[in-house]
Parts: sequence; C-alpha cells; structure tokens
Amino acid sequence: MRPAISVILLTTLIGAGQGLFLALFTAQSYALFDLLPVQDGRSFYAQGSLLALALLTVGLIASFFHLGRPERAWRSAAQWRSSWLSREVIVLPAFMGLVLLYGLAHWSGAAPVLAILPGGIPIDVTVALGILGTLLAFLLFVCTGMIYACIRFLPEWHSPLTVINYILQGGASGFTLATLFASHAAPELTGFFGGWALIITLLGLVGRSASLLRNARLVPKSSLQTAIGIKHPVIAQRSQGFMGGSFNTREFFHGQTAALFSSIKWLFLLGAFVAPTGLLALGLLAHSDSALALAALVQYCGLLAERWFFFAQASHPQNIYYQRIS
Repeated sequence: MRPAISVILLTTLIGAGQGLFLALFTAQSYALFDLLPVQDGRSFYAQGSLLALALLTVGLIASFFHLGRPERAWRSAAQWRSSWLSREVIVLPAFMGLVLLYGLAHWSGAAPVLAILPGGIPIDVTVALGILGTLLAFLLFVCTGMIYACIRFLPEWHSPLTVINYILQGGASGFTLATLFASHAAPELTGFFGGWALIITLLGLVGRSASLLRNARLVPKSSLQTAIGIKHPVIAQRSQGFMGGSFNTREFFHGQTAALFSSIKWLFLLGAFVAPTGLLALGLLAHSDSALALAALVQYCGLLAERWFFFAQASHPQNIYYQRIS
C-alpha cells in the first residue's frame, strides 16, 4: 500500500497523546495510594494534559489532509455500527474532551470528592475523569488498530499483533515524553516514568519483531494465474497492461525499491526501540535532560518510519497483476 503522510502523522501523534495521558493518570493513581509524591495540579497535571491535548489536536488536523472532501468529514461517523473508522471518529473527540476536562479540573482545583474508598482514599472528580479517560484511551487504540486488523485480504495487517503494537508504541512514546516532561516539571517522577518507558519500549520491540517474523512467513493465497484467470503454469508479465500509471499503481503500491524498503525496517527498529532504550538509560543514570529529549525525538522519528513501513508492507492482492509499468 502507499503510505499517506497525513495518516502516519495522525496515528503517531494521537498515540503519543494517549500514552502521555495514561502516564499522567498512572502517576496520579500511584500518588493516590501514597506510592508517589503528590504533584501540584496546575504545574504538572494541567500542563501535561495541555501537552497531550496539543498532540491529539495536531494529529486530528493532520487527518483532514487525507480527505478528498474535508467538509464532509462528519459523515464518517455515520457507520459506527459496522465501521471501526466511524468508531474512531467518535471516540477521538470524546477522549479529547475528557483530557480537556481532566486538565481544567486540575487547573481550577475544583475537584469535589465523589466517594471514599475503604482505606480512607478519596475519589474526586479528577480521578473519575482519569478513569473514564483511560478507558477511552484504550478504546481509541483498539479502534485505530482494528481499522487495519479487520481487513482480511491484507494478511500483514489482519492479526491481533496490529492492535497490540498500536497500544505498545503509543504507550512507549507517551511515557518517554512524560519522562522528559517530568524532568522539568516534577524531577522526582523522572525515574518512575523513565522506568516504565524502558519497559514499554522493550515490549514494543518484542511485539513489532513478532509481527515482522509472522509477516515474513506469510504465503500469498493468490497468484498471477488466479489474478487473470489463466491456469497455464508459465506466465511472463511484460507490461502493466495499458502501458502507464493509474490509480491502481499509485494508491496500492509504495513505489520504493526492495533495498530501501528493507533498510527502513532496520532503521525503525533502531530508531523506535533500540536507540531510545539506550538514551533513556543514559538520561536516567546521568540525570541528563538532553539525553531524555534526544530519546523522545529519536523515538518519534523512528515511529514515523515504523508507521510508513507498516502501511507499505501490506501487499494488496491487485498488485499480483499490476506488477510492472513499462
């Protein structure tokens, strides 16, 4: 398939925003049980929510550049009963609204207690919003991943690993960004976020490697014979058919050489997982904000390459026929 830059930006940016929100609420949950220091709502949670909301907003804006008729974007939510894309269109703004309310509640300090747990632990409005936001964040990951995982005729995508990798990669980028944010806003939480960022990044490496190994063993169910309905055992394709480019050749094939395609695979494995792991460890051990900033930047660039590879690796069955242009 031909990767669309707008969709690459959409999925990576909202993934980082979801991961960052999950990191923020994880810290609040730990603090609720006295496992982490309590942070000021305005200087930490409100600012962190604003950063997460900014990532989500930029990702949403990027998605409009992929639409042929942006003014009709609202219609994409009409098929929510059967379409994962429609469900994503509904869940994304709902999640953004909860992130906004979560940040505003912390900023204003207006957080009335709704319930008291058996240990005397208060559950206020920010906790309730955080729980709802967490549920929507994971639901959004599922919706985004299932847009591709539900397509049966693209076996590279049709796997539970697609959804798992979306969750792990979004979580890794979000927690890495939270580590950098905490190094300035709440230094005592840097180690907490950094530790989780390392764990999730390594899990992301395992999950993505598993999908690469699985896809390498896939055997096409169709052939050139079945594509054109001729059973002769020897068929040599000399041209694309009508001797030029078309929608089929532009939209369903990435157009890059096999060498470049292979190099991008190793590039994203290094950039999205291996290098950030080393930079995070260096930043945590040396208390280096520069290393943490570089880890977040390198990881995001690596995830851009990973998402390009994810879309490009899917081989549409029509490419069995449209193999060559001469």
